[in-house]
Amino acid sequence: MCDLITAAAADPRRAYSSALAQVTAADPGLRVTARRALGLACKELGRLGEGLEHLDEALRIAEAEHLTYATAQVKMNLVGLLVARGDLEAALATADEAAPVLTGADADRLLANRACALARSGRIGEVARIARTCEDPAVSIGLRVNTGLARAYAGKLGRGESDLRRALSVAERAGLRHQAAMVRHNLAVIAVRRGDLPAALAIYDAVEPELAGVGERLCQLQLDRAEALVAAQLPEEARPLLTRTLEHLDGAGYRCDTADALLLLAHAELADGDPRAAAATARRARDAFGAERAGFALLAEQVGLRARWTDGERSPSLAAEAERAAGLLAGAGWVSAAADTRTLAGLIALDQGRREHAARLLGRVGGGPLGARVAAWHAKALLRLAAGDRQGAAAAVRAGLRVVDEHAAALGAAELRGRAAGWSAELAGLGVRLARGPRALLVAAERARAIAGRPPAIRPPRDRRLAGLLAELRRVSAEVSVRPELLAAQTRLEQAVRTRTRVLTSSRDTVRGWAWLVPALFEALADRMFVELIRDGDDLLAVTVAGGRCRRVSLGPYARAEHDVRLLRFAVSRLAHAATPATPAAAQGLACAAGRLDARLCGPLRLGDRPVVLAPTGALHGLPWAALPSLAGRPLTVVPSVASWLRTLRVPDAPGHVTLVAGPDLAHAAGEVTAVRSRHPSAVLLTGAAATSDAVRAALDGAATAHLAVHGRFRSGNALFSSLRLADGPLITYDLERLTRPPRLLVLSACDAGRADVRAGEAVMGMAASLLSFGTATVVAAVTPVGDTATPGLMTGFHERLATGMSPAEALAATPRDPATLGFLCFGAGYERRRRWEPDRPVPYERDRPDLHPQ
Repeated sequence: MCDLITAAAADPRRAYSSALAQVTAADPGLRVTARRALGLACKELGRLGEGLEHLDEALRIAEAEHLTYATAQVKMNLVGLLVARGDLEAALATADEAAPVLTGADADRLLANRACALARSGRIGEVARIARTCEDPAVSIGLRVNTGLARAYAGKLGRGESDLRRALSVAERAGLRHQAAMVRHNLAVIAVRRGDLPAALAIYDAVEPELAGVGERLCQLQLDRAEALVAAQLPEEARPLLTRTLEHLDGAGYRCDTADALLLLAHAELADGDPRAAAATARRARDAFGAERAGFALLAEQVGLRARWTDGERSPSLAAEAERAAGLLAGAGWVSAAADTRTLAGLIALDQGRREHAARLLGRVGGGPLGARVAAWHAKALLRLAAGDRQGAAAAVRAGLRVVDEHAAALGAAELRGRAAGWSAELAGLGVRLARGPRALLVAAERARAIAGRPPAIRPPRDRRLAGLLAELRRVSAEVSVRPELLAAQTRLEQAVRTRTRVLTSSRDTVRGWAWLVPALFEALADRMFVELIRDGDDLLAVTVAGGRCRRVSLGPYARAEHDVRLLRFAVSRLAHAATPATPAAAQGLACAAGRLDARLCGPLRLGDRPVVLAPTGALHGLPWAALPSLAGRPLTVVPSVASWLRTLRVPDAPGHVTLVAGPDLAHAAGEVTAVRSRHPSAVLLTGAAATSDAVRAALDGAATAHLAVHGRFRSGNALFSSLRLADGPLITYDLERLTRPPRLLVLSACDAGRADVRAGEAVMGMAASLLSFGTATVVAAVTPVGDTATPGLMTGFHERLATGMSPAEALAATPRDPATLGFLCFGAGYERRRRWEPDRPVPYERDRPDLHPQ
């Protein structure tokens, strides 16, 4: 019967069935053991209430039969279930009752359960002192897990991980599959705190199937997955996951986990830009923790304070509460939370003009998770600025940006790298404000853009599982318009693709300083002008670089430019969709909108007659720049940043074939690619049913030039699922990232294929940006809808001029435009090979420094 107790943890379903057959045994000792096994199995299966009923019955039998030792064993088991229900005082009192009776392995088991109760109570120091060796593998695992997590929560990640790795070794040697999965799950928790998100997400994906049907453990895994999503700047995914998990926990009576889930939900709401909801949820979490979990209630208070600050409160009472909470958090062992709250108190003091007090507070912060370290450097920069030390403030900004860059360097998924830049947005803005001269302003903007814009250091591996998910997504997406019931399956598959790509890791680039960025740009530009648009708070600035000189130019309010961009996009889109030639009124509306933007953006830049390389900001990435009179007919290429442009100039001019593709349901597509083929008789041509995803990807790989005439669809908010329609369904950005050697020049003759989402930190997410990141030198694509009838003429003329030796930017500029094709732009290198920049050194990045903390 002792095997039943062991099986309750290792295989709760089998143990439940076996124990149920023993509850009517004649021997009262057997009945007690059976009820104990049922109670423990129910806890693992998520049926806490039923488990407590079985243990209550076991206790009644043991006491009635005067089974003293069995009574203590039942109480030992009750401790774990009482902890799960949130009755921590009762759990510790029950442990005290059982302790004098139990011996040997049972005493060790009780100690492990007591450690769990102490950890949930926030009494971290006591848990860490419990670590000891014991004979029973399951007990040893429980002790080491609770001790390891307690040490991790106290900021001792190395020691905590060592405890967990020893626990995993014990579980694997003993064949305890369920416990081994539980330990790996907790190793992911430490990986999140280290900032190793790909490793954490990979562990969660591997462990989740092993915990299927195991209610409490699976819910705990979902809570920890949500924490990883928040750390990855994906709070909009964490919130619904937490809401669903909360419903299950609340219904099952797991009050302890419910309080933990509320705390995480408050974090997610705050990260999602909803501070008022976060403050309210933090209050609910604090109440749920109550006096029994006072240590965790302090964490809820910390989130509430941060939410009030984010919502704009700067009151003396908030400052006093933050200082008090910081002290209590430090005393309870919450090192990172204490540092964050002390930073908050310092910021409030600084805002109130109490510089000396702020300096005392901020002089004691540093270390901890990514967000805490970035916040500490930000506070240090503000403190130095208030003291008149602009140089020191700028140094603190650079140090904070290096922390984020080091984090982003390890992320293989473009989505996660883009999200990581969000950690640096506020700090980067301060860096821009601190920059005095045009060169310093350009470098400050480039430091921030490099975090999201750095290319992955390694290519994504060939992943059969990802390929299968993409194929199934393509099939479902192709049918969803006629079978709306497939929408849920499409959403599920898209999430599966995101989840799979997020586990990709990267290797850190060998990086260089920034001192020679501007000289390198001078060398590469030749007779061209580089224009970088920069948002400084509410203002729009530009830095122009040409002829060996840099200029800083003010372009007025950003909001006004953003408004005018929307008007121009609407005018261009309306003409693209028109079934007949533009009416005078429509043409006049376009001319007015374009003229107004031209005067505001291009007039002050002194463009002269130079070709232009342009790095926009924010909403201006979606501007059809060719519609502006100053840029019409002028060679122009659009890039995310200086560093991105310099990289595309260095894409090797390897030999390759030409690929031409005509997608379905586009009347002029076949004629368009046939006309282009007259310039390339040996080109690979895919039309009709032959233009499938697999065939197109194979033809694109290794091509020198590729031209796709297809329908395009942009997914706002999910830009990496933007697609090109092929014979068997959509080809999405994730498909193109799997190319081993993408085309050097890729022409996307499609609506919206050049559009992008621009996230905090100037992270440009879209099909064209991804292709440039993965090795395409130049992309020609549209940032608006384009006219189906007018596009073939533009494309034929473009390829004719390309064949004469013009660069892509020159050929596009020289080809006459219909108003319905104004959305087409050149992205990336843009210019001819004979002008390609060939430096001796690689494109600069900051040096990765993982040990940066404010001093």
